[in-house]
Amino acid sequence: MRSSAGKLLSHSLRRNCGKLGDGFWIPATRSQKMWNSTVPSDENPDQNSIDAGSSMRKPISLWPGMYHSPVTNALWEARRNMFEIPTGDDDSQSKLTAKSPSRSRTSILYKFSSDFVLREQYRNPWNEIRTGKLVEDLDALAGTISFKHCGGDSSARSMILVTASVDRIIMKRPIRVDTDLSIVGAVTWVGRSSMEMQLQVLQIQDTNNSSESVALEANFTFVARDAQTGKSAPINQVVPETEHEKFLWKEAEERNKLRKQKRAQGKEEHEKLKDLERLNELLAEGRVFLDMPALADRNSILIKDTSHENSLICQPQQRNIHGRIFGGFLMRKAFELAFSNAYTFAGVSPRFLEVDRVDFIKPVDVGNFLRFKSRVLYTEATSSAEPLINIEVVAHVTSPELRSSEVSNRFYFTFSVRPEAMKDGLKIRNVVPATEEEARRVIERMDAERPISLP
Repeated sequence: MRSSAGKLLSHSLRRNCGKLGDGFWIPATRSQKMWNSTVPSDENPDQNSIDAGSSMRKPISLWPGMYHSPVTNALWEARRNMFEIPTGDDDSQSKLTAKSPSRSRTSILYKFSSDFVLREQYRNPWNEIRTGKLVEDLDALAGTISFKHCGGDSSARSMILVTASVDRIIMKRPIRVDTDLSIVGAVTWVGRSSMEMQLQVLQIQDTNNSSESVALEANFTFVARDAQTGKSAPINQVVPETEHEKFLWKEAEERNKLRKQKRAQGKEEHEKLKDLERLNELLAEGRVFLDMPALADRNSILIKDTSHENSLICQPQQRNIHGRIFGGFLMRKAFELAFSNAYTFAGVSPRFLEVDRVDFIKPVDVGNFLRFKSRVLYTEATSSAEPLINIEVVAHVTSPELRSSEVSNRFYFTFSVRPEAMKDGLKIRNVVPATEEEARRVIERMDAERPISLP
C-alpha cells in the first residue's frame, strides 16, 4: 500500500495544468501547442491564474534550470508558449497601443494545502515560507506581467525586458505553508520605456474566515531595451480604468518624482558637507573601540565585526530568457545571506520585515564570479518589543583575469525578532562605524528611510 506522501505526489502529478490569461491554457507538455479556449467563462472562471505546481508535470529536460522553483518554471513556460500563439500581421502587432491594467493582470496559485511536493520546496525550518524563494517568484511573475503588457508576441520579441529596480518589498504578516496562497499583479504605471507593476501576496489569515488578506506587497520596475541596439525602447502606455487603478497610477507617479528629488537632494547635501557633525557623532564610539577597546561599550559592536560573505560562479542554469543571470536568483541569494547575517547577529531566528529599493546597476552574465558581502549597518530600538536590524548586502562582479571588481547590486533588508524572544530578555546590540566610509553609508541609509514630502 502506498504511503500518504506517495499518494499526494501521485495526485500532484495528475492534476490539471494551470492557465494563462486571455483565454489560453498552459499545455501539459511542450509538444502540445497552445490552443484558444472554447470553454464557456462560467466553466473556466480564472483565466489569469497559473498553477504553481503545473511545471512539475513537465519533463525535467524542458525545465529552464533545475535550481528554479516550480513557480518560476511555470511562468517561463507560459512566456515561451506565448510565442506559439498565431500573431497574424507582425506590422500590426508592433504598433504601440494603450492597455488597461486588467490586460496584464496575472495571478499564480500555490496549492500548499493539497500539494505536498510544492509545500516541501517552500517550507523553511520554522514551518514558514522561504522568503528568498518567494522573492525569486515575485521577480519571475513581474517579468511575465511586463511581457504580457508589451505584447507577448513579435513586439515583445524585438525587445529585452529586464528588472531595473524593486521599490520595496514589505512583509505585512508571516506567511504560512499549510494554507493556499496566491500572488496577483498587474502593470500600474508606464513611462516611455519603463513600467511599474504592483504585486500582492494573498493568503487566508483566519481559518474561520475565507476572505484573503494581503501578506506581502511589492513594486517592481522593468525597462525595455531594443534587442538590436540595446537602447531604450518605447512600450505600450497604460490607461487606468477603475478608481483603484487610478489611485495606484498616481502613487507610482509620485514615487518617481520622489526618487528624482532624493537624488537631487543627495547631491546637494554631499556638496555642502552637512553631515560632518553627524559623522563625528557616529564615529565617536568607534574610535573608543579602536583606541581603547577595553573601555568600549559591551552592548555595542563594530560594523566590520558583523560581516558575512559568500561567493559563487554564475552557471548557465541560472540565466533568464535573455541569457543574463536571473534577477530573482540574485535577490534570493542576497536575502539568504542577509537572513544568515541577522540570525548570527541576533542569536535567534530573525523575522523579515522588508526589502528597501533595489537597483540593478550592472548586468550579471553566465560565468561571472559573483561575491556577496553583507554587514549590519545599524540597529534601531524604536520599540522594545520589535527592534530593527538593518542589513546591507553588496554584490560584486569580479573578473580575476582582468583584475577588476564592480558592484552589480546593493540590497537593504530590515529584520526584527519575535516578541517572545524579547520577553525572554534578548538584547539587540548597537552597531557603530569605525571608518568615515562606514559612517557615511549609515547616514545615507538613515536618510533614505526618511520620507520626503513633495513641494
